[in-house]
Amino acid sequence: MSIAMRYAHNKESAVEILNDAFLKIFQHIHTYDTSRAFKSWIAKIIVNTAIDSLRKRKQIAFTEEISPVHEIGIDDSVVEKLSYNELLQMIQTLPPSYKTVFNLYVMDGYQHQEIAAMLGISEGTSKSNLFKAKKILKEKILQLNPTSRDNKDADITAFNNER
Repeated sequence: MSIAMRYAHNKESAVEILNDAFLKIFQHIHTYDTSRAFKSWIAKIIVNTAIDSLRKRKQIAFTEEISPVHEIGIDDSVVEKLSYNELLQMIQTLPPSYKTVFNLYVMDGYQHQEIAAMLGISEGTSKSNLFKAKKILKEKILQLNPTSRDNKDADITAFNNER
């Protein structure tokens, strides 16, 4: 349910995504490769079902690329103090396209090239949407902890997917 909630705009949509995903899982269980982890196979189906659902509802409108993207900064200790639910609530408020790219990159570990192929967008658009999502989340975090504004140049490594 947590994967579906990251992509859906409310609990009812997440339940619908999860139901559709489990239907796909049961219909395609014969294609499961037993040499791979079952949990990751299910997670990938849920993510793909969530993306299909957003496309079907036309809730994804990606922005164009922006020129040079630089990382935003915020004190990691501020992010570490947030609970999973608080962070999830902040992510839920992002526009669907930003939320989708953010989840794929930060939460699910996909690279921009993979995200671009999955969503039918350019790599630059994926990077741009991630940058804008991080910027919005940074502002929301700063609203919770105004004292962290003093450390604007710190790197927000909690939201980076470095491999």
